[in-house]
Amino acid sequence: MEAGFYHQPVLLQEVIEHMQIRPDGLYIDATFGGGGHSRAILSHLGPQGRLVVFDQDEDAYRNRIPDERVTFVRENFRHLERFCKLHKALGADGILADLGVSSYQFDTAERGFSTRFDGALDMRMDNRAKLTAADVLTTYSEHHLHQLFQDYGEVTNSRTLAKTIVTLRKAHPLRTIGEFKSLIQPIVKGNPAKYLAQVFQALRIEVNDELGALKDLLTQSTAVLKPGGRLSIITFHSLEDRLVKNFMKNGSFETVDENPYSFETPPKVFSLVTKKPVTAGATELKENPRSRSAKLRVAEKR
Repeated sequence: MEAGFYHQPVLLQEVIEHMQIRPDGLYIDATFGGGGHSRAILSHLGPQGRLVVFDQDEDAYRNRIPDERVTFVRENFRHLERFCKLHKALGADGILADLGVSSYQFDTAERGFSTRFDGALDMRMDNRAKLTAADVLTTYSEHHLHQLFQDYGEVTNSRTLAKTIVTLRKAHPLRTIGEFKSLIQPIVKGNPAKYLAQVFQALRIEVNDELGALKDLLTQSTAVLKPGGRLSIITFHSLEDRLVKNFMKNGSFETVDENPYSFETPPKVFSLVTKKPVTAGATELKENPRSRSAKLRVAEKR
């Protein structure tokens, strides 16, 4: 598989600019994917520089970079601190995570991520994991499915969708994308492509516990970065962006009210480098439409 066709890295120049890479520094790419961001980081590192990359996806591992400065960890980034300790990679100068699903994953029918192809209802980022999208749709209760579609997909008729699935799944197989789309077709609201994208997003987030993994990554980043080290996160939907924004600003995942009468101010772990998220410019938007929802936030450890 050619690296260039695997995944076009979003906000590449902006990421490199904000990371302020030192030639002898230690950097972590928590989402290797097709290696686009990693290769750009490497190009700024000298012989003493080091890059540790994480990716749980088997296809990403096959696409790894043959360079002695690179350590590949085939694990979910939620285990960041543990494996950085193992590989003597604490005190990092920078951590990058691009939370988007790679183009290659979307364009490979059998992975089950895309509404455009028929294939198994899989959606596992790590094919060693047990839970699939088919498992979620066939075993979750109506209440659980309703919450899932409402919270993770912001699906307009999430209650009706959950009820329809639970009512019809007894008599209809739910093994493939085609079978699922056929089952819910009568209740699709508004633009079918957008509706299905929201439903699939919700399932993907659940199958891979994406928000839980992101919280783990953010929490552990404080132990892995050295003072002055930079945390750079690219998000693709509001659920992720809200977690990143709140954590970088307040060190917590909830929005903290600024209380003028409070004498307790929790110590801030990060200083914001980007006050507002960095988004793609006109040229990138034209060349890579998938960059339109990307937001980069960068903070520096105090």
